Amino acid sequence: MAEPQPKVDLYAPFERDTILEVRASKMKKMRGLDVMSGIDKTIIDGPVYVSRTGLEGDESDPTFHGGIDKAVHGYCSSHYPTWASEHPSAASAFVPGGFGENLVTAHMNERNVCIGDTMLVGSPSILTTNPDSCLLLQVSLPRQPCFKLNHRFQLKKFAPLTWKHSRTGWYYRVLRPGLVQAGDEIRLLSRPHPQWSIERIQEYLHRNQDDEAMNAELSQIEELGAESRDAFKARVARSAARKKRAEKAARWREFRVVERRQETPRIVCFVLEAIDPIVPPPGDEKSILLKPGAHARVKLGNGLVRAYSIVSPHDACSVNRFQLGIALEPNSRGGSAFFHSHVFEGHLLQVSANFTNAVPNGASAGGISHHIYVAGGVGITAFLPNLEHFQSIHVSCELHYAVRSSEDIPFRERLEKLNKGTCAVKIYDKTKGARLNIEGIVKDIPWNTLIYFCGPRSLMLDAAEQVEKYRIPEGEVHFEAFEADISGDPFEVVVANRDNKTVQVGGEETLLEVLQKEFGDEEVEGSCCVGNCGTCKVNLRGGRVEHRGTALSAEEKEGAMLACVSRGIGRIVIEI
Repeated sequence: MAEPQPKVDLYAPFERDTILEVRASKMKKMRGLDVMSGIDKTIIDGPVYVSRTGLEGDESDPTFHGGIDKAVHGYCSSHYPTWASEHPSAASAFVPGGFGENLVTAHMNERNVCIGDTMLVGSPSILTTNPDSCLLLQVSLPRQPCFKLNHRFQLKKFAPLTWKHSRTGWYYRVLRPGLVQAGDEIRLLSRPHPQWSIERIQEYLHRNQDDEAMNAELSQIEELGAESRDAFKARVARSAARKKRAEKAARWREFRVVERRQETPRIVCFVLEAIDPIVPPPGDEKSILLKPGAHARVKLGNGLVRAYSIVSPHDACSVNRFQLGIALEPNSRGGSAFFHSHVFEGHLLQVSANFTNAVPNGASAGGISHHIYVAGGVGITAFLPNLEHFQSIHVSCELHYAVRSSEDIPFRERLEKLNKGTCAVKIYDKTKGARLNIEGIVKDIPWNTLIYFCGPRSLMLDAAEQVEKYRIPEGEVHFEAFEADISGDPFEVVVANRDNKTVQVGGEETLLEVLQKEFGDEEVEGSCCVGNCGTCKVNLRGGRVEHRGTALSAEEKEGAMLACVSRGIGRIVIEI
């Protein structure tokens, strides 16, 4: 193992450095997870061949690692003492190799290494006498950390800190294969983009994503690997598309029901297809795809607007075509009854042009080691796309699903495919005496796990009780309600930024309904109508509120409320 290095000036210019260690590994199962990883790399003694795809004998999960642009990972060992001082509980793990790097150096780092830098690697004598035989590398990408770093160091929410502090490491592509070993010199040969250090790229990749000029400039850097360059290209395309849509976008779009399919005696699947499809910008075909966990707001013929979870497979869901799974509820307020009784193939429906995401997905749930989904009945529609997505990218997850009987299981084939993959599925059939034990699940929740609940009111109340009992942190649980208690005592609302207009909210009305009647739904938007998504959040300027729903954190509740479910007590003052 490399000896501790003296303190390094990370901002000092880089021209040459010494490779302290060379590391590689086979894929191994991560401790405590049913997930394979190549992060646990060991030191290689002597020379090792580096091909276009990386070090000989080195393995990685191809979902996010490896390939031409990620052939070799470099990391600055001078970061480890800083990490250890900031996180003393994991200090022993912050040693060279901790980030799963192939090449360990002490001076090169994110502040003095730039995209497109080409490096010669070899012994000082060979670099001088025969440089054309040496390994030639080019800096291609900043490393984008995932949950595996959290799990490796046993630190929750650690991964985002790496890019916030610009201590992620970087990737090389191999321009000319060759040999490398510890003790070799790595020498800067050329620098086509001196203004674009890894640190500065991370500023616009993560911290300041809305700078249109920088996004455009970065999208044109040919040496930048596809992962990041495509992200910048997509932002440029989305920005242009947003401006174009803003000029003529309709608030509601017309969809035709192209398929109606009975999934169970209670649940019907509806496939909706846009009459006037949105065409994505050239090169950004993914911009029209919806993320797993999305909701669609549908305007019904009986005057109601309802939001439903989109249950389309994660890789076949777009703003032009999607599936809904809707159960006929005995106490329906009109939404499910309307769909079941009046909506058939060929029927036209108005769908909001804005889709919302309430269920945390791969992006918003980043850094979590394991995901547990607990669903009852039609609640599976909120989670199924997320489960399929996580399985496709080898993220550890499991599903606990309670049903009335085996006949009440919708999307059966998709659930069976989950169980054959990396997602463990356990079904609790009430007719067979199987009982969903939420307390048992919550009590034994693994470290760094996000747990999700969606189901009937009894399931959600039990879940809330157990989460409170076992003190599950707010950021590690998500409640996805599909029914909500909206009734209560009448209250009065003063809308301060609308000339102090005063409105009355009746016992069976919601604040959202009253505000939309008074000011229009363009002024006060709503989506899920059960307190999941936060679209209807209004600022609270005075008075007391009975908070309902799950979209707001405890801190947010001090100055805001959810208009779709929360209720004022007496008289409150808000801003919209």
